Amino acid sequence: MAHILAVDDDNEVLQTLGRVLKSEGYDVSLASSAAEGLRHLERRLPDVMILDIIMPEMDGITFCRQLRRDPRFIALPVLFLTAKGGTDDIVNGLDAGADDYVVKPFELAELRARVTALLRRGTREKPGSLMLQLADLKLDSDTYQVLIKDDPVQLTSTEHRLLRYLMEHPNQALSPGHLLQAVWEYPPNTGDPDLVRAHVRNLRAKIEQDNGRKYIRTIHGVGYMIST
Repeated sequence: MAHILAVDDDNEVLQTLGRVLKSEGYDVSLASSAAEGLRHLERRLPDVMILDIIMPEMDGITFCRQLRRDPRFIALPVLFLTAKGGTDDIVNGLDAGADDYVVKPFELAELRARVTALLRRGTREKPGSLMLQLADLKLDSDTYQVLIKDDPVQLTSTEHRLLRYLMEHPNQALSPGHLLQAVWEYPPNTGDPDLVRAHVRNLRAKIEQDNGRKYIRTIHGVGYMIST
């Protein structure tokens, strides 16, 4: 049974999440603050965490960034569920390390679909000891690392999946819609292209910073490509 941790300071939302997710057969833990959420995480690592942004003491963005700095939580799927729905808000959430973003008020069917997609990606069997290489860029599927000249760069699970897919399809221009289906596993014509754009930008910041090499090309009007 998949375990989901929901963190939100709005008790009504929290109880709704609890009822809906339990009705889907999930084991659910609820926390009303980042501090309480961290205590849950220390006791048991969930399969997915649903996280609000606007919370007292420590907001969701700060909490997510803190988690991504800890190797224990680098691959934890995080979905932001928040009333902050502007483009900049979504970009900031994804920049903080979230894998997905849903805006309140939300449709229960949409939330179920997003959670299901995150769980499916997390449980899909991964081939062992797969190393992909492009020049001095190496991707290790076992450790979620990118190695640049043998110096490791830690990726989130979604960043790893995105980079891996690009490296498995070199010299192909891949549209945001294609990547949403292949990497995020959304049905056709669903999902937000900004999700792809934000993760591509984060990848570039991690693998291209200070080394003078551009690995990911933007094909204007089409999408993205890793070129050999």
